[in-house]
Amino acid sequence: MPLKTTCIGAYPKPDFVKLPDWFNIPAGPDTADPTMEWAAAIEAMGDDADAIITRGIAQVIADQLDAGIDIPTDGEVIRENYIHYHCRHLNGFDFDNLTNKEVRGGNYSANLPTIRSAVSLKKTFLHNDYKRAQAQSAVMVKITMPGPMTVSDTNVDAFYHDPNKLGADIADALNQDVLALAEAGCTQIQIDEPLFARKPQEALDYGFENLERAFHNCPASVTRTVHMCCGYPDRLDHPNYPKADPNAYLQIADAVEYSGIDAVSFEDAHRHNDLSLLERFERTSVIFGAVAIAKSRIEPVEEIRERLQQALQHIDAERLIAAPDCGLGLLDRDMARAKLANLCAAAKSI
Repeated sequence: MPLKTTCIGAYPKPDFVKLPDWFNIPAGPDTADPTMEWAAAIEAMGDDADAIITRGIAQVIADQLDAGIDIPTDGEVIRENYIHYHCRHLNGFDFDNLTNKEVRGGNYSANLPTIRSAVSLKKTFLHNDYKRAQAQSAVMVKITMPGPMTVSDTNVDAFYHDPNKLGADIADALNQDVLALAEAGCTQIQIDEPLFARKPQEALDYGFENLERAFHNCPASVTRTVHMCCGYPDRLDHPNYPKADPNAYLQIADAVEYSGIDAVSFEDAHRHNDLSLLERFERTSVIFGAVAIAKSRIEPVEEIRERLQQALQHIDAERLIAAPDCGLGLLDRDMARAKLANLCAAAKSI
């Protein structure tokens, strides 16, 4: 039977959306920070900002649907990155006095917002993003948000000095947006926790508990997805950029299966997994990364199909969903459309 398809989150911003994007700005202490430039870029658009962003979202969704994607995202068009866009809607984050920090195991350094007081939500907002995106789509749009552990790691904590407590307060704030999304009619909600793959023991110690807290009381009508990629490089076609431990997914597989998560997203295209991993999931659906997001090479349909068929030897077709490894922001629009078209052709021909 044909496999369902989805995207993960980010998509190349249309040329006419003049917003900063962390995919196009090298990280480093002396580099202009897209987080700081975002508000100025929105202001520079003037009264046309909403119309320009809405047009960009419409184009991104149309690209996904034209390729054959079953569950599109809004492409995170309005976000300079998927983490700090969300943090601007939280109390406790200082965006004026940034602190330089090495992140992702020293993969890169960046000037980051600093947490200086208790974290809480200012006001729910993602339901508005959902309504705008859904108005551009004939099918349900998936809305994404960063997870508690990933938010904690991608900012500087000068207040809590306790990652579990910090994560719990972030989770409580996220939960309010999750429930508002569900009330607005969104049935596809994804929380991104790439830190689970990089820090599996911390994920087991407190990360999954806070993830469950973020989804607390989420109605059964909502598909609760968690995305666990292995990390982005600093540029496209970087041959040996640091990745999570290859065994990380195996270490956290049982915790995923026994959690309240409905679907888990894993990378497989950039670096193949031992596919026995899929046998650990008897209930959970697996969103399977079948095209690479950090390589410009366009994978042929036959190559993608072959890997999907190998995966189906270990999991039921009803619970295997084909997708890119992660967000597509490193690619240009033509590359993204070509990869998605081949992905969908392979998935539909199974």
